[in-house]
Amino acid sequence: MNEAVSLPAPAVLDEWVREARARTLQLVADLDDEQMSVPLAESVNPFLWELGHVAFFYDVFLLRPLGAPAFLLPDAEHLYNSFTVDHDDRWGLPLPPRGATLDYMQRVFEATRDRLGRGALDARKAYLYRLAVMHEDMHGEAFTYMRQTLEYPAPPPLAAPPRAGALPGDAAIPGGVFQLGAATDAPFVFDNEKWAHPVEVPPFRIARAPVTNAEYAAFVEAGGYLERNLWSRQGWLWRSRTGAAHPLYWTRADGGWQRRHFDTLVPLEPHAPVAHVGFWEAEAFCAWAGRRLPSEAEWEMAASAEPAPGGISAGKRRYPWGDAPPVAEHANLDARFSGCADVAAFPAGDSAFGCRQMLGNVWEWTASPFYPYPGYVVDAPYREYSAPWFGCRMVLKGGAWATRSRLITNTYRNFFLPARRDIFAGFRTCAR
Repeated sequence: MNEAVSLPAPAVLDEWVREARARTLQLVADLDDEQMSVPLAESVNPFLWELGHVAFFYDVFLLRPLGAPAFLLPDAEHLYNSFTVDHDDRWGLPLPPRGATLDYMQRVFEATRDRLGRGALDARKAYLYRLAVMHEDMHGEAFTYMRQTLEYPAPPPLAAPPRAGALPGDAAIPGGVFQLGAATDAPFVFDNEKWAHPVEVPPFRIARAPVTNAEYAAFVEAGGYLERNLWSRQGWLWRSRTGAAHPLYWTRADGGWQRRHFDTLVPLEPHAPVAHVGFWEAEAFCAWAGRRLPSEAEWEMAASAEPAPGGISAGKRRYPWGDAPPVAEHANLDARFSGCADVAAFPAGDSAFGCRQMLGNVWEWTASPFYPYPGYVVDAPYREYSAPWFGCRMVLKGGAWATRSRLITNTYRNFFLPARRDIFAGFRTCAR
Protein backbone atom coordinates (compact mmCIF):
# COMPACT_ATOMS: atom_id res chain seq x y z
CA MET A 1 0.00 0.00 0.00
CA ASN A 2 1.39 3.35 -1.05
CA GLU A 3 -0.09 6.43 0.58
CA ALA A 4 1.12 8.61 -2.31
CA VAL A 5 -1.03 6.81 -4.88
CA SER A 6 -4.28 8.58 -5.75
CA LEU A 7 -7.37 6.81 -4.42
CA PRO A 8 -10.37 5.76 -6.50
CA ALA A 9 -13.70 7.39 -5.70
CA PRO A 10 -15.90 5.34 -3.35
CA ALA A 11 -18.55 5.25 -6.08
CA VAL A 12 -16.05 3.54 -8.40
CA LEU A 13 -15.25 0.87 -5.80
CA ASP A 14 -18.93 0.36 -5.13
CA GLU A 15 -19.57 -0.15 -8.85
CA TRP A 16 -16.71 -2.66 -9.01
CA VAL A 17 -18.19 -4.62 -6.08
CA ARG A 18 -21.65 -4.66 -7.69
CA GLU A 19 -20.37 -5.54 -11.16
CA ALA A 20 -18.02 -8.30 -9.97
CA ARG A 21 -20.80 -9.96 -7.98
CA ALA A 22 -23.28 -9.67 -10.85
CA ARG A 23 -20.80 -11.41 -13.16
CA THR A 24 -20.13 -14.19 -10.65
CA LEU A 25 -23.82 -14.93 -10.28
CA GLN A 26 -24.33 -14.77 -14.05
CA LEU A 27 -21.69 -17.48 -14.50
CA VAL A 28 -23.70 -20.00 -12.47
CA ALA A 29 -27.29 -18.81 -12.92
CA ASP A 30 -28.12 -21.32 -15.68
CA LEU A 31 -26.60 -24.34 -13.93
CA ASP A 32 -28.95 -26.81 -12.30
CA ASP A 33 -28.21 -28.53 -9.00
CA GLU A 34 -26.70 -31.56 -10.70
CA GLN A 35 -24.30 -29.38 -12.70
CA MET A 36 -23.32 -27.56 -9.51
CA SER A 37 -22.25 -30.90 -8.00
CA VAL A 38 -19.16 -31.54 -10.10
CA PRO A 39 -17.13 -34.77 -10.02
CA LEU A 40 -13.90 -34.83 -8.04
CA ALA A 41 -11.13 -33.60 -10.33
CA GLU A 42 -7.82 -31.84 -9.77
CA SER A 43 -8.59 -28.83 -11.97
CA VAL A 44 -12.05 -27.91 -10.63
CA ASN A 45 -13.80 -27.14 -7.37
CA PRO A 46 -17.40 -27.79 -6.37
CA PHE A 47 -19.33 -24.77 -7.59
CA LEU A 48 -21.02 -24.31 -4.21
CA TRP A 49 -17.62 -24.33 -2.51
CA GLU A 50 -16.22 -21.81 -4.99
CA LEU A 51 -19.17 -19.46 -4.49
CA GLY A 52 -18.85 -19.64 -0.73
CA HIS A 53 -15.10 -19.09 -0.96
CA VAL A 54 -15.62 -15.89 -2.96
CA ALA A 55 -17.89 -14.53 -0.23
CA PHE A 56 -15.56 -15.76 2.51
CA PHE A 57 -12.67 -13.82 1.01
CA TYR A 58 -14.57 -10.54 1.47
CA ASP A 59 -15.55 -11.70 4.94
CA VAL A 60 -12.03 -12.50 6.15
CA PHE A 61 -9.81 -10.14 4.13
CA LEU A 62 -12.02 -7.05 4.01
CA LEU A 63 -14.83 -7.02 6.58
CA ARG A 64 -12.79 -8.36 9.49
CA PRO A 65 -9.81 -5.99 8.96
CA LEU A 66 -12.31 -3.10 8.73
CA GLY A 67 -13.86 -3.95 12.10
CA ALA A 68 -16.58 -6.55 11.52
CA PRO A 69 -16.88 -8.55 14.76
CA ALA A 70 -17.52 -12.03 13.34
CA PHE A 71 -17.94 -14.06 10.17
CA LEU A 72 -21.35 -13.75 8.57
CA LEU A 73 -21.67 -17.54 8.39
CA PRO A 74 -20.84 -19.85 11.31
CA ASP A 75 -17.98 -22.24 10.50
CA ALA A 76 -17.13 -20.29 7.32
CA GLU A 77 -13.43 -20.55 8.12
CA HIS A 78 -13.69 -24.34 8.37
CA LEU A 79 -15.54 -24.59 5.06
CA TYR A 80 -14.03 -22.07 2.67
CA ASN A 81 -10.45 -21.35 3.73
CA SER A 82 -8.48 -22.63 0.73
CA PHE A 83 -5.27 -22.95 2.75
CA THR A 84 -6.67 -25.10 5.53
CA VAL A 85 -9.25 -27.13 3.58
CA ASP A 86 -7.48 -29.52 1.20
CA HIS A 87 -8.73 -29.59 -2.37
CA ASP A 88 -10.08 -33.14 -2.35
CA ASP A 89 -11.78 -32.64 1.03
CA ARG A 90 -14.06 -29.96 -0.41
CA TRP A 91 -16.35 -32.63 -1.86
CA GLY A 92 -17.07 -34.08 1.59
CA LEU A 93 -17.79 -30.86 3.48
CA PRO A 94 -21.24 -30.09 4.92
CA LEU A 95 -21.61 -27.14 2.55
CA PRO A 96 -24.77 -25.03 2.85
CA PRO A 97 -27.24 -25.75 0.03
CA ARG A 98 -27.55 -23.41 -2.92
CA GLY A 99 -30.11 -21.09 -1.37
CA ALA A 100 -28.17 -20.71 1.87
CA THR A 101 -24.92 -20.16 -0.04
CA LEU A 102 -26.49 -17.38 -2.11
CA ASP A 103 -27.92 -15.89 1.09
CA TYR A 104 -24.43 -15.84 2.64
CA MET A 105 -23.08 -14.18 -0.49
CA GLN A 106 -25.83 -11.55 -0.33
CA ARG A 107 -25.20 -10.75 3.33
CA VAL A 108 -21.48 -10.35 2.68
CA PHE A 109 -22.24 -8.23 -0.38
CA GLU A 110 -24.50 -5.89 1.61
CA ALA A 111 -22.01 -5.63 4.47
CA THR A 112 -19.21 -4.89 1.98
CA ARG A 113 -21.13 -2.01 0.43
CA ASP A 114 -22.17 -0.74 3.85
CA ARG A 115 -18.55 -0.66 5.11
CA LEU A 116 -17.53 1.37 2.08
CA GLY A 117 -19.81 4.17 3.24
CA ARG A 118 -18.50 4.18 6.80
CA GLY A 119 -15.73 6.65 7.49
CA ALA A 120 -13.18 8.11 5.13
CA LEU A 121 -11.58 6.17 2.31
CA ASP A 122 -7.85 5.81 2.95
CA ALA A 123 -5.13 3.84 1.17
CA ARG A 124 -5.56 0.72 3.32
CA LYS A 125 -9.32 0.59 2.85
CA ALA A 126 -9.05 1.16 -0.90
CA TYR A 127 -6.42 -1.59 -1.13
CA LEU A 128 -8.65 -4.09 0.68
CA TYR A 129 -11.59 -3.34 -1.62
CA ARG A 130 -9.48 -3.68 -4.73
CA LEU A 131 -7.95 -6.90 -3.44
CA ALA A 132 -11.35 -8.47 -2.73
CA VAL A 133 -12.84 -7.43 -6.07
CA MET A 134 -9.84 -8.67 -8.04
CA HIS A 135 -9.91 -11.97 -6.16
CA GLU A 136 -13.53 -12.34 -7.26
CA ASP A 137 -12.49 -11.44 -10.82
CA MET A 138 -9.93 -14.26 -10.75
CA HIS A 139 -12.59 -16.71 -9.65
CA GLY A 140 -14.89 -15.45 -12.40
CA GLU A 141 -12.25 -16.56 -14.90
CA ALA A 142 -11.94 -19.85 -13.01
CA PHE A 143 -15.71 -20.38 -13.26
CA THR A 144 -15.37 -19.85 -17.00
CA TYR A 145 -12.62 -22.39 -17.58
CA MET A 146 -14.31 -24.80 -15.17
CA ARG A 147 -17.36 -24.71 -17.44
CA GLN A 148 -15.07 -25.50 -20.38
CA THR A 149 -13.48 -28.39 -18.48
CA LEU A 150 -16.87 -29.84 -17.52
CA GLU A 151 -18.32 -29.50 -21.03
CA TYR A 152 -21.05 -27.13 -19.86
CA PRO A 153 -22.62 -24.56 -22.22
CA ALA A 154 -20.65 -21.39 -22.86
CA PRO A 155 -21.55 -18.64 -20.39
CA PRO A 156 -22.96 -15.36 -21.65
CA PRO A 157 -22.24 -13.26 -23.58
CA LEU A 158 -22.12 -15.46 -26.68
CA ALA A 159 -20.80 -12.93 -29.23
CA ALA A 160 -18.39 -14.40 -31.78
CA PRO A 161 -14.83 -12.99 -31.55
CA PRO A 162 -13.33 -11.01 -34.48
CA ARG A 163 -11.71 -12.87 -37.37
CA ALA A 164 -8.86 -10.79 -38.74
CA GLY A 165 -6.27 -13.26 -40.01
CA ALA A 166 -2.64 -13.93 -39.17
CA LEU A 167 0.13 -11.55 -38.11
CA PRO A 168 3.49 -13.12 -39.05
CA GLY A 169 6.93 -11.77 -38.31
CA ASP A 170 9.07 -10.65 -35.42
CA ALA A 171 9.57 -7.35 -33.63
CA ALA A 172 13.18 -6.36 -32.99
CA ILE A 173 13.75 -5.25 -29.39
CA PRO A 174 17.05 -3.40 -28.86
CA GLY A 175 17.64 -4.62 -25.31
CA GLY A 176 19.32 -2.65 -22.56
CA VAL A 177 18.77 -2.02 -18.87
CA PHE A 178 15.09 -2.49 -18.15
CA GLN A 179 13.06 -1.91 -15.00
CA LEU A 180 11.28 -5.24 -14.46
CA GLY A 181 8.27 -5.07 -12.17
CA ALA A 182 5.78 -2.48 -10.96
CA ALA A 183 6.59 1.14 -10.19
CA THR A 184 5.83 2.45 -6.71
CA ASP A 185 3.23 4.88 -8.11
CA ALA A 186 1.10 2.08 -9.63
CA PRO A 187 -2.52 2.32 -8.45
CA PHE A 188 -2.62 -1.30 -7.30
CA VAL A 189 -0.13 -4.16 -7.43
CA PHE A 190 0.18 -7.63 -5.96
CA ASP A 191 3.15 -8.41 -3.76
CA ASN A 192 4.93 -10.51 -6.39
CA GLU A 193 5.12 -7.46 -8.71
CA LYS A 194 7.10 -5.40 -6.17
CA TRP A 195 9.16 -3.61 -7.09
CA ALA A 196 10.69 -2.47 -10.37
CA HIS A 197 14.38 -3.34 -10.44
CA PRO A 198 17.02 -3.11 -13.17
CA VAL A 199 17.77 -6.13 -15.33
CA GLU A 200 20.11 -6.30 -18.30
CA VAL A 201 18.35 -7.70 -21.38
CA PRO A 202 20.36 -8.42 -24.56
CA PRO A 203 18.77 -7.51 -27.92
CA PHE A 204 16.22 -10.07 -29.10
CA ARG A 205 13.46 -10.70 -31.62
CA ILE A 206 9.98 -11.70 -30.47
CA ALA A 207 6.94 -12.75 -32.49
CA ARG A 208 4.45 -9.97 -33.10
CA ALA A 209 1.63 -12.38 -32.26
CA PRO A 210 1.06 -15.61 -30.35
CA VAL A 211 1.41 -18.99 -32.05
CA THR A 212 -1.78 -19.78 -33.99
CA ASN A 213 -3.83 -22.93 -34.24
CA ALA A 214 -2.60 -23.46 -37.81
CA GLU A 215 1.05 -23.14 -36.76
CA TYR A 216 0.57 -25.51 -33.86
CA ALA A 217 -1.37 -27.98 -36.01
CA ALA A 218 1.69 -28.22 -38.27
CA PHE A 219 3.73 -29.28 -35.25
CA VAL A 220 1.13 -31.92 -34.36
CA GLU A 221 0.94 -33.21 -37.95
CA ALA A 222 4.73 -33.45 -38.12
CA GLY A 223 4.67 -35.88 -35.19
CA GLY A 224 6.02 -33.39 -32.68
CA TYR A 225 4.36 -35.15 -29.76
CA LEU A 226 6.24 -38.35 -30.60
CA GLU A 227 9.74 -36.87 -31.06
CA ARG A 228 11.57 -37.43 -27.79
CA ASN A 229 14.38 -35.05 -28.76
CA LEU A 230 11.98 -32.09 -28.84
CA TRP A 231 10.93 -32.47 -25.23
CA SER A 232 12.65 -31.70 -21.95
CA ARG A 233 13.08 -34.59 -19.55
CA GLN A 234 10.14 -33.48 -17.40
CA GLY A 235 8.08 -32.67 -20.46
CA TRP A 236 8.60 -36.11 -21.95
CA LEU A 237 7.71 -37.79 -18.65
CA TRP A 238 4.46 -35.79 -18.61
CA ARG A 239 3.69 -36.63 -22.26
CA SER A 240 4.43 -40.31 -21.75
CA ARG A 241 2.32 -40.49 -18.62
CA THR A 242 -0.68 -38.65 -20.08
CA GLY A 243 -0.48 -39.92 -23.67
CA ALA A 244 -1.11 -36.36 -24.91
CA ALA A 245 -0.94 -36.13 -28.71
CA HIS A 246 -2.47 -32.70 -29.34
CA PRO A 247 -3.82 -29.72 -27.36
CA LEU A 248 -6.55 -30.34 -24.84
CA TYR A 249 -10.04 -30.29 -26.40
CA TRP A 250 -8.80 -30.89 -29.98
CA THR A 251 -10.28 -33.79 -31.91
CA ARG A 252 -10.06 -35.09 -35.48
CA ALA A 253 -13.28 -34.94 -37.49
CA ASP A 254 -14.22 -34.74 -41.17
CA GLY A 255 -10.60 -34.90 -42.30
CA GLY A 256 -9.40 -32.03 -40.14
CA TRP A 257 -9.16 -30.68 -36.62
CA GLN A 258 -12.01 -29.49 -34.48
CA ARG A 259 -11.94 -28.23 -30.95
CA ARG A 260 -14.49 -28.39 -28.19
CA HIS A 261 -15.74 -24.94 -27.25
CA PHE A 262 -17.54 -25.57 -23.98
CA ASP A 263 -20.26 -28.07 -25.05
CA THR A 264 -19.94 -27.66 -28.83
CA LEU A 265 -17.47 -28.93 -31.43
CA VAL A 266 -16.35 -26.16 -33.78
CA PRO A 267 -13.91 -26.12 -36.70
CA LEU A 268 -10.42 -25.11 -35.63
CA GLU A 269 -9.95 -21.41 -36.33
CA PRO A 270 -6.58 -21.32 -38.14
CA HIS A 271 -5.58 -17.78 -37.17
CA ALA A 272 -6.76 -17.79 -33.55
CA PRO A 273 -4.04 -18.41 -30.95
CA VAL A 274 -3.57 -21.97 -29.83
CA ALA A 275 -4.98 -22.35 -26.32
CA HIS A 276 -5.19 -24.99 -23.62
CA VAL A 277 -1.55 -26.01 -23.99
CA GLY A 278 0.82 -26.43 -21.08
CA PHE A 279 4.33 -25.12 -20.63
CA TRP A 280 5.99 -28.34 -21.79
CA GLU A 281 3.95 -28.36 -25.00
CA ALA A 282 4.96 -24.77 -25.69
CA GLU A 283 8.59 -25.68 -25.01
CA ALA A 284 8.46 -28.66 -27.40
CA PHE A 285 6.87 -26.59 -30.16
CA CYS A 286 9.68 -24.07 -29.84
CA ALA A 287 12.30 -26.83 -30.16
CA TRP A 288 10.57 -28.09 -33.33
CA ALA A 289 10.25 -24.59 -34.81
CA GLY A 290 13.82 -23.54 -33.99
CA ARG A 291 12.51 -20.87 -31.63
CA ARG A 292 12.36 -20.38 -27.87
CA LEU A 293 10.02 -18.98 -25.23
CA PRO A 294 10.67 -15.42 -24.04
CA SER A 295 11.86 -14.82 -20.52
CA GLU A 296 9.55 -12.82 -18.30
CA ALA A 297 11.86 -9.80 -18.64
CA GLU A 298 11.87 -10.06 -22.44
CA TRP A 299 8.10 -10.36 -22.57
CA GLU A 300 7.60 -7.37 -20.29
CA MET A 301 10.15 -5.29 -22.18
CA ALA A 302 8.44 -6.02 -25.52
CA ALA A 303 5.09 -5.03 -23.97
CA SER A 304 6.05 -1.91 -22.08
CA ALA A 305 9.40 -0.41 -23.13
CA GLU A 306 9.61 2.80 -25.15
CA PRO A 307 12.11 3.03 -28.04
CA ALA A 308 14.85 5.63 -27.78
CA PRO A 309 17.90 6.41 -29.91
CA GLY A 310 20.28 3.51 -29.49
CA GLY A 311 17.97 1.46 -27.26
CA ILE A 312 15.04 2.02 -24.91
CA SER A 313 14.01 4.97 -22.77
CA ALA A 314 14.01 5.01 -19.00
CA GLY A 315 10.21 5.00 -18.82
CA LYS A 316 7.82 2.13 -19.41
CA ARG A 317 4.16 1.82 -20.33
CA ARG A 318 1.55 0.46 -17.93
CA TYR A 319 -0.24 -1.18 -20.89
CA PRO A 320 1.19 -2.04 -24.32
CA TRP A 321 -0.54 0.97 -25.93
CA GLY A 322 0.30 3.46 -23.18
CA ASP A 323 -0.94 4.41 -19.73
CA ALA A 324 -4.66 4.73 -20.46
CA PRO A 325 -6.77 1.85 -19.09
CA PRO A 326 -8.05 -0.73 -21.59
CA VAL A 327 -11.05 -0.04 -23.77
CA ALA A 328 -12.79 -2.40 -26.20
CA GLU A 329 -10.52 -1.47 -29.13
CA HIS A 330 -7.34 -2.41 -27.27
CA ALA A 331 -7.75 -6.05 -26.32
CA ASN A 332 -9.97 -9.11 -26.04
CA LEU A 333 -10.73 -8.87 -22.31
CA ASP A 334 -13.74 -8.90 -19.97
CA ALA A 335 -15.42 -11.83 -21.80
CA ARG A 336 -16.93 -9.43 -24.30
CA PHE A 337 -16.59 -12.27 -26.82
CA SER A 338 -16.97 -16.00 -26.34
CA GLY A 339 -13.43 -17.14 -26.98
CA CYS A 340 -10.28 -16.07 -28.80
CA ALA A 341 -10.09 -13.57 -31.64
CA ASP A 342 -7.66 -13.99 -34.54
CA VAL A 343 -4.15 -12.86 -33.71
CA ALA A 344 -4.29 -9.90 -36.12
CA ALA A 345 -7.29 -8.35 -34.33
CA PHE A 346 -7.02 -5.32 -32.02
CA PRO A 347 -4.23 -3.35 -33.73
CA ALA A 348 -5.00 -0.38 -31.44
CA GLY A 349 -3.48 -2.42 -28.62
CA ASP A 350 -0.02 -2.80 -30.18
CA SER A 351 3.05 -2.15 -28.08
CA ALA A 352 5.58 0.49 -29.08
CA PHE A 353 7.50 -2.22 -30.96
CA GLY A 354 4.44 -3.53 -32.83
CA CYS A 355 3.66 -6.59 -30.69
CA ARG A 356 -0.06 -7.33 -30.73
CA GLN A 357 -2.39 -8.84 -28.13
CA MET A 358 0.13 -8.82 -25.34
CA LEU A 359 -2.90 -8.27 -23.13
CA GLY A 360 -6.01 -10.39 -23.63
CA ASN A 361 -6.97 -13.35 -25.84
CA VAL A 362 -4.68 -15.96 -24.17
CA TRP A 363 -2.29 -16.05 -21.24
CA GLU A 364 1.26 -16.54 -22.51
CA TRP A 365 3.74 -18.96 -20.98
CA THR A 366 7.23 -17.59 -20.42
CA ALA A 367 10.49 -19.43 -19.85
CA SER A 368 10.79 -17.99 -16.32
CA PRO A 369 10.08 -19.90 -13.11
CA PHE A 370 7.98 -17.99 -10.58
CA TYR A 371 10.32 -16.47 -8.03
CA PRO A 372 10.13 -13.33 -5.88
CA TYR A 373 11.76 -10.11 -6.97
CA PRO A 374 14.68 -8.68 -4.96
CA GLY A 375 13.53 -7.30 -1.62
CA TYR A 376 10.22 -9.16 -1.74
CA VAL A 377 8.00 -8.62 1.30
CA VAL A 378 4.77 -10.55 1.71
CA ASP A 379 1.65 -8.38 1.68
CA ALA A 380 -0.83 -8.42 4.53
CA PRO A 381 -3.51 -9.51 4.92
CA TYR A 382 -3.37 -11.99 1.99
CA ARG A 383 -0.06 -13.56 2.94
CA GLU A 384 -0.74 -16.77 1.02
CA TYR A 385 -1.20 -15.19 -2.40
CA SER A 386 2.35 -15.66 -3.74
CA ALA A 387 4.78 -17.05 -1.19
CA PRO A 388 3.63 -20.71 -1.14
CA TRP A 389 4.07 -21.04 -4.90
CA PHE A 390 7.56 -19.65 -5.48
CA GLY A 391 9.90 -22.06 -7.23
CA CYS A 392 7.36 -24.65 -8.36
CA ARG A 393 5.37 -22.77 -11.01
CA MET A 394 6.04 -20.92 -14.26
CA VAL A 395 5.21 -17.28 -15.01
CA LEU A 396 2.46 -16.44 -17.49
CA LYS A 397 1.82 -12.93 -18.74
CA GLY A 398 -0.84 -10.93 -20.49
CA GLY A 399 -4.30 -12.20 -19.56
CA ALA A 400 -6.94 -14.02 -21.59
CA TRP A 401 -10.31 -13.24 -23.13
CA ALA A 402 -12.05 -14.02 -19.82
CA THR A 403 -9.64 -11.89 -17.72
CA ARG A 404 -10.97 -8.65 -16.28
CA SER A 405 -9.41 -5.49 -17.67
CA ARG A 406 -9.17 -3.91 -14.22
CA LEU A 407 -6.92 -6.77 -13.13
CA ILE A 408 -4.39 -6.98 -15.93
CA THR A 409 -1.34 -4.78 -16.67
CA ASN A 410 2.07 -5.35 -18.25
CA THR A 411 3.57 -6.15 -14.84
CA TYR A 412 0.91 -8.62 -13.68
CA ARG A 413 2.34 -12.09 -13.03
CA ASN A 414 0.22 -15.19 -13.28
CA PHE A 415 1.70 -18.51 -12.20
CA PHE A 416 0.69 -22.11 -12.82
CA LEU A 417 2.20 -25.56 -12.74
CA PRO A 418 3.73 -26.41 -16.14
CA ALA A 419 1.26 -29.26 -16.71
CA ARG A 420 -1.86 -27.09 -16.48
CA ARG A 421 -3.79 -27.13 -19.76
CA ASP A 422 -7.34 -26.29 -18.64
CA ILE A 423 -6.55 -22.58 -18.34
CA PHE A 424 -6.81 -20.20 -21.30
CA ALA A 425 -3.08 -20.29 -22.04
CA GLY A 426 -1.00 -20.16 -25.21
CA PHE A 427 2.40 -18.62 -25.98
CA ARG A 428 4.49 -16.54 -28.35
CA THR A 429 8.05 -17.28 -29.38
CA CYS A 430 11.42 -15.61 -29.75
CA ALA A 431 14.14 -16.10 -32.33
CA ARG A 432 17.13 -18.07 -31.10
